[in-house]
Amino acid sequence: MRVLIVDDEHNIRSSLQKYLGLENIRSEGAESGGAAMDWLSREHFDAVILDLKLPDKSGHEVLEWIQSRGISSPVIMISAHGEIADAVESLKNGAKDYLVKPFDPAELIIRLRALVENRRREYVLEAARRTEGQGRGENLLLGNSPGILRIGQQIDKIAGSDVTVLITGESGSGKEVAAREIHRRGPHSGEPFAAVNIGGIHEGLMESELFGHEKGAFTGAANRRLGLFELAGRGCLFLDEIGEMPMPLQVKLLRVLQERKIRRLGGVSDIPVNARIISATNRDLEALVREGRFREDLYYRLNVFRVNVPPLRERREDIPLLARHFLDRKSPKSSPALSPEAREKLLNYPFPGNIRELENILERALIYCEDGLIREGDIDLHEGASAALKSQAAGGPEAAGSAPEGLPPIHGAPDGAPVSLDEMEKQAIAGALAKTGGNRTRAAEMLGVSRKTILNKIKLFGLE
Repeated sequence: MRVLIVDDEHNIRSSLQKYLGLENIRSEGAESGGAAMDWLSREHFDAVILDLKLPDKSGHEVLEWIQSRGISSPVIMISAHGEIADAVESLKNGAKDYLVKPFDPAELIIRLRALVENRRREYVLEAARRTEGQGRGENLLLGNSPGILRIGQQIDKIAGSDVTVLITGESGSGKEVAAREIHRRGPHSGEPFAAVNIGGIHEGLMESELFGHEKGAFTGAANRRLGLFELAGRGCLFLDEIGEMPMPLQVKLLRVLQERKIRRLGGVSDIPVNARIISATNRDLEALVREGRFREDLYYRLNVFRVNVPPLRERREDIPLLARHFLDRKSPKSSPALSPEAREKLLNYPFPGNIRELENILERALIYCEDGLIREGDIDLHEGASAALKSQAAGGPEAAGSAPEGLPPIHGAPDGAPVSLDEMEKQAIAGALAKTGGNRTRAAEMLGVSRKTILNKIKLFGLE
């Protein structure tokens, strides 16, 4: 915790700083309103202790200035006995608490800690609100397959440290779930987990989202806004789809990882940050580095410890457990059972959309199911959409030429060689977009994948 003490009496400032120091609370002193404004313009404080009477400005004026700048640090007003009414007025104008001189320093410590803890809870809620809908990790890291057990062992080894982690794996395989599990098992699990999908934010807004901005930094910046680095506190900042980060922002992220400081847009001072960084990608970052599309130095900074999440087709023994979890969650009062035929149908499907696709399939099955038993016919796999991918994903013979109903066939290479899975996906998505007139939502439904997945693939394959 870091506190700014604003009081024109040197003895009060000095004694408070010494007492706070005994409680491992860092502090700075300001002898006037102007000095306080100077400190708050340049640096971040977790709380402000503000005297009501100052030589150049009143505490009310300083408080009003703090509010106008959008500074979120909670303020405790201190006043003499005859100024209680003024102190109470300050509470109406934004102060969080007040103390009457002379006060017990121990009482001040109690109130400071309570205010900072309340603000921390607000950070948690704000971080969750800001990142809601950007991949909330709704699938659990469930299973007994060797791949999942290995990931559990890796997480146990790294959770207690603050090592930077890179999580790789296909879209929908559960990378954010692994990141949340690392955070949950770590020493700062009570701090925020702030998740951001780099591919889902407009490039022009990305810097403000991560680093925050000052009031007036750009048109529409009516107040100071904290970025996700600050909102994460000592918790975790999860950077999903890190391979989509534009090069100019890669430079700034590298600086943060090296110096552990950020600067808000429009700001003039550096702000220390303590969040653990976990990033994830379904891209081949090494290939992007070779192509000059991702900085090599940033890659090595992010790839200190790597966790690879296997696709669902490589952990088929986990499918029944995952299916049971999704059915129980989506229909808790009357969770239906899977017939042996339906279970077998799921086990034999390659799941190109991974766990996210399994969840969608079971959600459709619940609509079809009528008597508490999900039968084989209730499992709608969009077989046509995945026929082009199924054989290649399962390692079988080439399935070139097959395609979703109503879509152009998928063509093999001119020399007869098998085409890659990426090329098959690209052709299937291009055909679906052509069939739907470019409607991405309908194309996703036709292919049996989520809209987020098809947006990612469109960007990956250059089909904009």
